[in-house]
Amino acid sequence: MISQFFVLSQRGDHIVFRDYRGEVPKGSAEIFFRKVKFWNEDEAEEAPPVFNIDGVNYVHVKVAGLFFVVTTMVNISPSLLLELLQRIARVTKDYLGVLNEDSLRKNFILVYELLDEVIDFGYPQTTSTEALKSYIFNEPIMVDAGRLPPLGPAAMFMQGTKRMPGTAVTKSVVANEPGGKKREEIFVDIIEKISVTFSSSGYILTSEIDGTIQMKSYLSGNPEIRLALNEDLGIGKNSSSTHDYRSSSGGGSVVLDDCNFHESVQLDSFDIDRTLHLIPPDGEFPVMNYRMTQEFKPPFRVTALIEEAGPSRAEVLLKIRADFPANVTANTITVQMPVPSYTMRASFELEAGAVGQTTDFKEGTRRLEWNLKKASSKKDFIYGSLLFSPH
Repeated sequence: MISQFFVLSQRGDHIVFRDYRGEVPKGSAEIFFRKVKFWNEDEAEEAPPVFNIDGVNYVHVKVAGLFFVVTTMVNISPSLLLELLQRIARVTKDYLGVLNEDSLRKNFILVYELLDEVIDFGYPQTTSTEALKSYIFNEPIMVDAGRLPPLGPAAMFMQGTKRMPGTAVTKSVVANEPGGKKREEIFVDIIEKISVTFSSSGYILTSEIDGTIQMKSYLSGNPEIRLALNEDLGIGKNSSSTHDYRSSSGGGSVVLDDCNFHESVQLDSFDIDRTLHLIPPDGEFPVMNYRMTQEFKPPFRVTALIEEAGPSRAEVLLKIRADFPANVTANTITVQMPVPSYTMRASFELEAGAVGQTTDFKEGTRRLEWNLKKASSKKDFIYGSLLFSPH
């Protein structure tokens, strides 16, 4: 059912390419990249994960700046292919340790060996890191992880010297330590995506947290792990913990709207003491995904003041306030503000003494962009003067 699989760099270069059926015309990778690079249908900012060109279905995900793509000529579930691409990226990262263009190029033989086991004549077989160990014989060539940027969203906030080095989990699950010793370590990350809508005066209208407990195990012998969560954790808006959460005496309670667990997790005692029992598989995997819409204090508060300065001009005062402790620093922050489609140009004025901040007007997407290299618990301002065409 899958005709082709390929991985492209941000420049459109072929890194990995496998044609399983020979039914898609040549040049499909170039066609895909041109379409994604210059996507402008319905004024969309970027190409959707699934689209059709000349009878060929293209399904893609972008992971670590790389395009993972499959093509097919038949009508199959897009969700199946998107999940397959995510799993291929995950198992590749497990075996290479680091997923980027450099690691793929240095380990292309190992990557093709993985692909031959994951997909057979266009049909998915297995994406289990542990099961693939019986069929994979090539050793990974490790890249220098010390030159890599901090890993993922979890590295956005740093708290003094307590931050784990970025190279802590960038080794292959099949690579041993010097001397042939196996690493007896396990890493657990809690990664949360926060979505907040503020009113023009800065009040919170909606707030939501999508989180995941991510685990990567290097333990030998597959021992059973017990992961204890808050004992007063509540599931569902009608849970018994809801009252405690809103009361002054229940400040430590957590109420989740819903959650799901990895297939290796046993929930026998979860309802009793909120403990998860699992035998962690090899590689990186999500132990638990959850969603919460209860009120919480967001790390940032954003307010915007817009005033007309003439028939074709508007002035915008954008303010960001960081509401986290002074010993915590947020890194690599981007603030985007959409403007009317008839905006012609924009000028900016940062506050005096601003360091590590840049501004830009993206004409293609009609957005103001403000980049902050670092932000701590203080106020930052940007002043924007927009020039609109007469209307």
